[in-house]
Order: sequence, then C-alpha cells, then structure tokens
Amino acid sequence: MGLLEAHEAMRSKIAVVVGGAAGHLGRGTTLGLAREGVKLIVCDNDREGLESIVGEVEALGSTVTPIYGDVMDPASFDHFWDQVEKLTDHIDILVNVPGGVARMMFEQTTRANHADNIRYNYGYHIDSCQRALPLLKKSGNGASIINFTTIEAHRGAATFAVYAGAKAALTNFSRALAVELGQHMIRVNCLASDTSLARTTNAALAAEDFERLAACGPDAMAEAMKIYVPMKRAPTVEEVIDGVVFLASDLSRTVTGTTLFVDGGTQAAFGFLDWPGGDSFMPAPLGGTLKMMFG
Repeated sequence: MGLLEAHEAMRSKIAVVVGGAAGHLGRGTTLGLAREGVKLIVCDNDREGLESIVGEVEALGSTVTPIYGDVMDPASFDHFWDQVEKLTDHIDILVNVPGGVARMMFEQTTRANHADNIRYNYGYHIDSCQRALPLLKKSGNGASIINFTTIEAHRGAATFAVYAGAKAALTNFSRALAVELGQHMIRVNCLASDTSLARTTNAALAAEDFERLAACGPDAMAEAMKIYVPMKRAPTVEEVIDGVVFLASDLSRTVTGTTLFVDGGTQAAFGFLDWPGGDSFMPAPLGGTLKMMFG
C-alpha cells in the first residue's frame, strides 16, 4: 500500500483517543489523527480541553465528539465507554495515552502511590481494551490499538520502580493481546518515547531538579541531550505523534505485538553515552570527562 492509499483510507476511520484533549501527547494525538481525516471520539478529565479541542479539530477538516471521563475512576471511565457504544457501532483505532509518575525513591512511596501508579500506567488500559474490543472487531478492515508505554519499561529505572513495573506489564499485556487478536486483524502495539517535551515527562521531575537545571543556564538541557541521545536532540512532540499516525494507519497493517521507540536512539544505546572530553560512547566517563569534572 502506498502513502496516498494509506492517507485516503484514514478518512474512513473512527478513532477513540483516551486522554486526547489535554497534554502535549494526548492533544497532539487527536490533532494528528484529525489532519489525516479520522473521525474522533475523545475522552479526558480536562473539561476546558474538551471544549477547546472541538474547534481545533474542525479547523483541520474533521469531527470530534468530546466526552468527559476519568481513567482513575472506573465508574467514570465505564460511563465514557457506555457513551461510545451509543455513538457508533464500530471503531477502527484506539489510542490510550494517559500515564506518568513523580520521581521518588521506592522507600518513600506508599500503598496509595502504588495503587494509583498501577491504575494510571496499566490498569485502565485493560479496561479500555476490553470495552473497545467488541467495537474493534466490527471494524471490518482491521483495527489498531496503540498503548503509550515508556523506555522505563525496558530498563532498571531507579526512582521510578512501580511506574516502570506497571509500564513493563502494559508492554507485555500488549504483546499477549496482539497474539490473541491477530485472527481478527486487530493490531496491538506500544509506542515509547523518552525525552520529549510532553507534560508528563516534565511532571516526573522534582522542583529541585528544575532548580539545578536553571542554574546551569538556558542551553544546559540541549547540551545534555547531545550526550544522552545518539541523534543529539530529543524528539519533538510532533515526531512522537508521527509514530502514532503510522501505527494507526494501514502502512503498519502487519506490524503487531511490538514497541515503536521514538527516542532518537536512547533505547538502542542502553546506557552508552557520548561523553565529552574525547571519551566518546561508554557507559561511564573516562579520563577526558573526569578531568573536566574533577580537574
């Protein structure tokens, strides 16, 4: 299938975007699919975002039905899905966006933190996929589920332990579901970004982290990305959304059970950093960088 054919096919699709009215990635996903002509049903707990997204989608030539729903409240989330079932007899695309955590040592966390983390980063996805499944099976032309996971699901992410565990569970859940649903031509994939400018990425940092960064000057983060990201810059939100559009489109019609990393190569590097001082790529700094750091 060519690009033009895939683009034209998107105009006949209906998508549900959970968390699609607020936040860089959620709102970006909705607008990215709207540009492709996809008809949208959006869930969010941000009422102002739900109101304002309508005009933005319509300006792009598509339509959206905004519905309040809170993924952290099972009753509220069920009500959202009840409304979806009344609006349409099928959907072609499901995108589950919300997730995130605050950086914290595990010993400082509580059972309430754990329960919230697991619900927000894994639990509601189970509910969402199960409620969507009867509608996805009626798509007729194959369907796509896209779950936002994270690079932290694939490494020992200190200070994000429960979050990383929940996202790892989501990632393997998506793999297993992909195998089950392959016979119905329903694809299930994850998308993992890393250092994008998403609201949840920034929210994970503590106030003192921002203070230290500010003290280093306005260009410090860009310089840090040159060390951390093999492609020397963090992906933009728009580039992450390009990944969503690919997984939603028929260009990925035989891609299932996998994770698409939109990260500039950080997952591939797996801890190998491009240290300054002539050290180049190594997990730990060598003499050049150490001399710069410690004289």
